Amino acid sequence: MAMRTAATRAAATATSQTGLRALYSSFSNFPFNQPQAKVEKPPPAEPSTNLFVSGLSKRTTTEGLRDAFAKFGAVVDARVVTDRASGYSKGFGFVRYPTIDEAAEGIKGMDGQFLDGWVIFAEYARPRAPLPPINNGYPQGQW
Repeated sequence: MAMRTAATRAAATATSQTGLRALYSSFSNFPFNQPQAKVEKPPPAEPSTNLFVSGLSKRTTTEGLRDAFAKFGAVVDARVVTDRASGYSKGFGFVRYPTIDEAAEGIKGMDGQFLDGWVIFAEYARPRAPLPPINNGYPQGQW
C-alpha cells in the first residue's frame, strides 16, 4: 500500500511538472518576454462643468443619463455617444452642469453607482487632443 501511494505521488509530481504548468512556466524565461516599462497614468483632469461618464449600458439613453444626473443639480446638456450604424450606445457619454460645484456633486453622487444595471464612472472631461495634420502622402510646398 505504501509503495502504491509513493508511486502515485511521484507520477503526480512528474505530470504536474511536465504538463501545462511546465509549458506555461517555460515562457517566463522566453528571450522575447522583456519587462514592461511602467506606464504613468495621465494627471487628473482639471475641474470643469463638463463630465465624462463611462461604463454605460448599451440600453442607456440620453434621457436616462440626464435623469440620473439631474438628482445632483441642473443638467445643461447630456449626451450618450452612439454608433452611427447601429444606433446603440458606445458605452460612454457627457453631462454638462452650469457650475463646477454642481458638477462636483454629480461626480460624488454618481461615480461608482449603478445605471441600467451597470456600474458607471464619472469624472471631469479632458479636452480633446489636437488632431495631427493630414498629409495624404503628398509632398508639401513643392508645387
